[in-house]
Amino acid sequence: MNPEDLKAVRQFVKNELGGDNAQLDALSEKPLELYDKFRQTGLANWWLPEELGGRGLGLEDSVEIVNEIAYGDAGVAFTLFISVLGTSMVQLYGSDELKARYLAPMAAGGSFCATLGSERAAGSELNKIETVAAQDGNELVVTGEKFFSTNTDFADFLIVVARAADNPDTHHAVLVPRDTPGVEIVKRWDVIGLRASHTYQVKLDNCRVPAANRLEGSGLRLLEIGLNASRILIAATAIGIARRVRDHCMTYAKSKPFRDGTLLDSPVFAQKLGQMEMQIDVMKSHCLRAARDYDKIMAGPDAGSVFARQGTLKAALTAKMFCGQAGWEVASVGSEMFGGLGYTNELPIGKLLRDIRYVSLVEGGDDVLRDLLFGRYVIPVPRRS
Repeated sequence: MNPEDLKAVRQFVKNELGGDNAQLDALSEKPLELYDKFRQTGLANWWLPEELGGRGLGLEDSVEIVNEIAYGDAGVAFTLFISVLGTSMVQLYGSDELKARYLAPMAAGGSFCATLGSERAAGSELNKIETVAAQDGNELVVTGEKFFSTNTDFADFLIVVARAADNPDTHHAVLVPRDTPGVEIVKRWDVIGLRASHTYQVKLDNCRVPAANRLEGSGLRLLEIGLNASRILIAATAIGIARRVRDHCMTYAKSKPFRDGTLLDSPVFAQKLGQMEMQIDVMKSHCLRAARDYDKIMAGPDAGSVFARQGTLKAALTAKMFCGQAGWEVASVGSEMFGGLGYTNELPIGKLLRDIRYVSLVEGGDDVLRDLLFGRYVIPVPRRS
């Protein structure tokens, strides 16, 4: 990545996300002006390939970008990078026509896409989803209701995971343009943290799209593959939040009277901040390692086939789990340093505590990922199903 790119991201964070920006912690209308400002950096959807007009930056660079944006606001970071989940699925398993029709305009306009997988009853057991894709001549008819989906209302297109109407054991990933008749926003979720992001419950009522909009391969497997990139970048948001917590603690300690000096003179405070710095450093190292694993596959000539065989990357799972847990500890310890003020809305620490909690919840809670790690990487190979 060009050093000027990182400089532009930091300037965006300073100008648009710095200070006490209460709007970013409220359920306001989607801040389109804010995202227009980010487009001016030339980095919107920075991961899209150069052959489609994108910047072609890898996930290792993406960790650095997301880390910086999340330092300003994790909800803004989540909004800006979560499209990687759907676009990577189209890039790897969509036809050339789909890539040209839908990914190229995203690269040119800095717009968004959304991925619709989870449902009320299915939860993390996506093999139980009830949304159906039925073949009708040269069209697919998609019907169902999806529980959590970020960016849906202002996305260019949606990637919908549905089971085949004629075979409940078969699942598809189908590209549905946002303006398709039958796509209905049921509500926007009132989330506890990341309130600058926009997550919706969505109804799909007989949405008709060309059969060619179906991506190649099992929809559940494709979703699993797409989650590799987004999970690593979710983990990267924890780095930015933890850095912000550390810096707030340092600022507070310089002015907080303590015994004959300030809190900054306390050896207990020094030990806690030293522990934070260790955790932040390891969080970043592991995210970068996971990103390199991902980039190595993507750089190969048969990335789609390799991912189809491998599915979930071990490093993507462990990065998300570790960063969520370590980041939560950093934020929790940081909030204690403010005493009673750490349990109020007077200081930013409360928002940071709420924001970082999402890392261990979305795209598979820690218990779900522990079970996945056990099944894929702990059970001896001959015994794995």
